[in-house]
Amino acid sequence: MRRFPAPLGLAMLMILAGCAQPGEPSGPGASPDQRDEAFQQRATEVAQVWQAASRPDWRTGYVPLQDPTIVPAGATFGEETKQAFLAGWYRERVAMPPAVPADGTITFPDGTLSVPLVSAAEAYRQLDQGDPPPCPGRPAQPPPVPSGTGPDGTVSGPASTACTPLTVSKVELGTATVRTSRGEATVPAWLFTVDELRTTIARVAVAPGATGTLPEAPGPSGSLPKGLVGAQDLVAVDGAKLTYRLGVGACDTQVTPLVREQDDLVLVGGTAVRSDGICTDQLLLQPVTVNLEQPLGARTVLDAAFGRPLILTSAR
Repeated sequence: MRRFPAPLGLAMLMILAGCAQPGEPSGPGASPDQRDEAFQQRATEVAQVWQAASRPDWRTGYVPLQDPTIVPAGATFGEETKQAFLAGWYRERVAMPPAVPADGTITFPDGTLSVPLVSAAEAYRQLDQGDPPPCPGRPAQPPPVPSGTGPDGTVSGPASTACTPLTVSKVELGTATVRTSRGEATVPAWLFTVDELRTTIARVAVAPGATGTLPEAPGPSGSLPKGLVGAQDLVAVDGAKLTYRLGVGACDTQVTPLVREQDDLVLVGGTAVRSDGICTDQLLLQPVTVNLEQPLGARTVLDAAFGRPLILTSAR
């Protein structure tokens, strides 16, 4: 199996962030009202810088704001299958077609776009990030298919165990709903049936050359005001309800989400009170939820701390 770098979400877990760095003010610090005022001012500056920047393909091309690997909302993960999914451990029971299909169509709320696609074999190479570490007594290859199968095509076999990859038993070209710079779009995707999850995992099939990249965060100059914390990623979008993760220190308390809505943007972040005692240097990702006045729609969600567009992640 071909190896790829670990997903960004996993790498973030290793980033260091001090709880009380030498020379940094500690203790309760500003009042909640002062921290909220500082957030609103920062969000205003970030929005102004963002709106002044030029992004030619932001409203005309395909710029995904979501992981290219997508699982259905109702998919159920156990501890071991989640570990395999996040690590990208897969094994195939069927051959992956190498032929490149004809161009596909992306359907946006405001129009369509014809794009070249990649083969199922290439999509699987992108999906599969390597073999799990050796685990005594746990085979790297799928067990033999029993002679009898159920009416739905499922087979009985050993229960999933740690260090076991996910088994792909079918692949077909379909579509997936992807959050983009132009709102939610219907995008061509390869659908991989995964036995252990009893569902399909989608991998976006759009060729890299037709995929726009995120612009560099044009955040405001100057350091982040004391007490403010940045948003790392989006966990869920449900109409007007957003769930995202804040990057906080291990000893931070009173973690509070904050949001600012505009016609074209939603800026999110939060505040926290740092400990004035000894604390480990560690970044924790704290899930928080806010309710918007209106459904998110096609608006871009930005981190109010540094102006990064937030990516919708899967199975975190």
